[in-house]
Amino acid sequence: MKIQKYGAIDIGSNAVRLLIATIIEREGQHTLFKKTSLVRVPIRLGEDVFQHQNITDENTQRLIDTMNAFKLLMKSHKVAKYRACATSAMREAENGIDIVSKVYKKTAISIQVIDGNDEAAIIASTDIKDLIMVDKTFLYVDVGGGSTEFTIFSNGNTITSKSFRLGTVRLLNNMVSDTIWDEVEEWIKKETKHYSKISLIGSGGNINSIFKQSGKALGKSLSYIYMANYYELIQNYSYEERVVEMDMNPDRADVIIHATRIYLSAMKWSKARKILVPKIGLSDGIIKSLYKEELAKNLEVSSS
Repeated sequence: MKIQKYGAIDIGSNAVRLLIATIIEREGQHTLFKKTSLVRVPIRLGEDVFQHQNITDENTQRLIDTMNAFKLLMKSHKVAKYRACATSAMREAENGIDIVSKVYKKTAISIQVIDGNDEAAIIASTDIKDLIMVDKTFLYVDVGGGSTEFTIFSNGNTITSKSFRLGTVRLLNNMVSDTIWDEVEEWIKKETKHYSKISLIGSGGNINSIFKQSGKALGKSLSYIYMANYYELIQNYSYEERVVEMDMNPDRADVIIHATRIYLSAMKWSKARKILVPKIGLSDGIIKSLYKEELAKNLEVSSS
């Protein structure tokens, strides 16, 4: 048995996350991936970028401090390999390249700025394939602060994928036009109309929070009716009530309404009656892609 730890840093528009996973390899058996530690810091880079096109000096310093903290945590965990990826906020920031350079100088952590298609591809490399029944069709919806990635899986295969600038932090700051919503609606309806029955798979911190509040057992789904009622409920609560009475983190309580609207709209437009919430996302995809790269490298060495 071989045991190693890998790290994944996801620099999103709403929060920055570090996932440390333990990888257990056993001869002749499936490799196990266990989530050992997950740390989330709500820096909200998207708020800077979507309003002012640049990341502020204050948030740059917070990002550097966070990366140094993550580095120490990975050292303590004896992480063998890690990767840091940044999504829409960093790729849209006019000073994004400068920030990446500053972070590297101060922390020696190299950040890869990925586009929406890369993001969707990395997420698709997770355990999601294990959840997808070969004879069924799913619309995978990953809601972030700056963008939402949509992927259609049918008969066990990836059919198509698209990223839209429809994110919770953008919506919070009134930076999403009706045109974007129209484009998303048109794309979902066009790409799902050939399928008689479709279910959603949701990922992102907001849907995980919704699922946790539902009290449902892991592996169960949430119905369209439940999501519609939940959407109505949270709109009737003030921000303060969502923090205190619904026990939400302050940086979740202000975006949860927008996230719920995205999931609910995707269900409506695809005519899905339920949403599965497997608790996977970009960080999990980074871990999986690192592991696959290591396997490929070892195969090359052994065959040469």
